[in-house]
Amino acid sequence: MRQLDDMPTEDYRVFRPGHFEPFEHWYPKALNATIHPLVNFFLHLQKERIAQRYCHLHPRVSQNYLMQLLEYRPKYFLWAGADLMHVTSEHGNRHMLVIENNSCPSGQKSMPLADEHQEEGGYRLLMERTIRPYLQSRKQVIDGALGVVFDKNPMEASGYAASMANTFGEPVYYASYHASDQSRVKFEDGICMIRTGRNKWKPMRMIFRYLTQQPWNRLPVSTQTHVINPVIACLAGGRNKMLAAKAYDMYNAELANHGLEIITPMTIWDVSKAEIPLWVRKWGGHAVIKNPYSNAGQGVWTIMNEKELNDFMQLDHRYGRFIIQSLIGNYSWSSISEKGKFYHVGTVPNDKGKTYVADIRMMVSATNRGIRPLSVYARRAKSPLVDQVEAGQGSWEMLGTNLSSLDENGQWQTDTNRLILTDRRDFNRLGLGLDDLIEGYIQTVLSTIAIDKMAQNLMNSQGRLKTRLFKSLDDDQVLINEILN
Repeated sequence: MRQLDDMPTEDYRVFRPGHFEPFEHWYPKALNATIHPLVNFFLHLQKERIAQRYCHLHPRVSQNYLMQLLEYRPKYFLWAGADLMHVTSEHGNRHMLVIENNSCPSGQKSMPLADEHQEEGGYRLLMERTIRPYLQSRKQVIDGALGVVFDKNPMEASGYAASMANTFGEPVYYASYHASDQSRVKFEDGICMIRTGRNKWKPMRMIFRYLTQQPWNRLPVSTQTHVINPVIACLAGGRNKMLAAKAYDMYNAELANHGLEIITPMTIWDVSKAEIPLWVRKWGGHAVIKNPYSNAGQGVWTIMNEKELNDFMQLDHRYGRFIIQSLIGNYSWSSISEKGKFYHVGTVPNDKGKTYVADIRMMVSATNRGIRPLSVYARRAKSPLVDQVEAGQGSWEMLGTNLSSLDENGQWQTDTNRLILTDRRDFNRLGLGLDDLIEGYIQTVLSTIAIDKMAQNLMNSQGRLKTRLFKSLDDDQVLINEILN
């Protein structure tokens, strides 16, 4: 009888060196796209030149200090992807504003090759300059294999597995690991085990994980298997918007002395459901409400009128605490907060005169020489931005940019029609220049450092979660009950 490891399925496969096939790991529209020269120039720009340019435009910022930040070596948050909005103020001051920073960011399948002679693109780049150096610098605790575990985005997760096999020259075990189905992966005494056959389990010395849905309910905080990114990066802000907001606020207090700031919407955290209408009315009836622990566009509600607020209040919610942010819309209907009023720059008007809200995903990773950019792509909203909102008009289709959605069967679907590549054709629609890309990169680096510092503060010298400190920062009992220690 054939063993399970001889029978590849959707939830399990062994990638061996030479198994990488580009058509399996890129969207068709990105597979043969040619990267825009400006984006390629940015990706290859040395950090010294980036710092010089940024400080030329921001003379209050010390170039030496900025270089220290760009050379920062994260301890936990090795691979990150910030969602950025290109906004402007009522006074015409433009910014790249951080919406969130993700600990398992998508992006490689949407990224044209920066080097046409390297067909594995950013998959291989991440493996060679981040994953392999990290593993070489760590003591091998157990004798085991390499693995990739995932609960979403198999196109990219399998791309990382195939590229990892090529990079390390050994088999990589690729397995699904859903909260509702843990038959393929388990942890025993902190060691990750992947089932390779009937009653056969293989220990992993390192796993690259693409777990996006409450990963703390499967991944222990403390493990013997090296995990990239470890779940503490999620709890500290990579999948926890509550802690991310606090991490940014704490780090901004340090950055303020050097003329720098992580720019975000006005954010109020630890908000109970009953308090939400008070904040919405304070901001002129416009706000964004977020479940702090969701992702992929789920658990986000844009509020522009009483109907949308009432619809939200009637929903049952899993968690007891929320964050609420000022809403960024058009000039005539954005929130007015202590930071003033931001509104979307949006895409360049199309031939019908329509402008769309778009966000930019900037993916970065830790290297021996600091945090470097990996990929850039963008997503636009479904409906165009309007100057005046009609009574009762919904806001999400104008403001929501995430391409992922859950269908009625609970399966993830992707609307690639709204994907904007950084290729010769699409990138021009964003109206971005080199300085905007540099600004977005700086914001991504700062937010990554803030979350990594929060993660370090939450771990003790034995590599365990400081439970009391975590509860004081995020006292949501449902979340605490989900965390595996």
